[in-house]
Amino acid sequence: VVSTQSTGSFNTFNHYYITNNLRMKKEVRILLLGDADVGKTSLILSLVSEEFPQHVPLRAEEITIPADVTPEGVPTHIVDFSSREYFGEEFLIKEMQRAHVFCLVYGVDDEKSLESTRSYWLPKIREINDGDNLSRPVILVGNKDDLLLDLDESPLESVLPLMNEYPEIETCVECSAKRLKNISELFYYAQKAVLHPTAPLYSPDLGKLKPACAEALRRVFRICDMDNDGFLSDHELNEFQKRCSMLHFSRAI
Repeated sequence: VVSTQSTGSFNTFNHYYITNNLRMKKEVRILLLGDADVGKTSLILSLVSEEFPQHVPLRAEEITIPADVTPEGVPTHIVDFSSREYFGEEFLIKEMQRAHVFCLVYGVDDEKSLESTRSYWLPKIREINDGDNLSRPVILVGNKDDLLLDLDESPLESVLPLMNEYPEIETCVECSAKRLKNISELFYYAQKAVLHPTAPLYSPDLGKLKPACAEALRRVFRICDMDNDGFLSDHELNEFQKRCSMLHFSRAI
């Protein structure tokens, strides 16, 4: 039997989570970083126009996507960084500090640009994050995969050691601005990394949930286990689903 105190605790938890989640969802600012000629500007223009640009400027103007056309219903700002139109280290640092997430782009056909992510960009991101005491996530973007159609192995295999070394990297995406491959998915992952971060919940270094998260899940389980038998029945799972998302489980036939 669930006590009034347990039910109240669950409702309080639910209210706290929803209230704070909505408070966080004001806007998302995405900054594209990487060496010159890796296709950062083309990725932005391909997203906006839904076609590969024939003429690419040195740097795209800041793009604002209204809340009503984003999957999460949050205004999203996409900012381009140009190594060619470089305004100095101070300008770069200010842009990085304003960002909520970094899309770090390299060319899958350009080993030098990938090495640059390891030797310069990721250490720079870590330096900025440490200085602000923040954990801004990174989406590692392998662009121009249309140039490697004949490869038997995925170029993603070459970045796995990098992802293990830098837990800031939320995920890695292969894409092609020319073929419009994974363009919208790339920016969706970036937005999701800000609105639903894993850093407060999971420790990549230890490979397990953080203690506070594990304890919170154990408490939720105890609250949902209404008959205290150590298992969640179909009815208990259904009640949990109703509380969290107002949906019911349907029994398979």
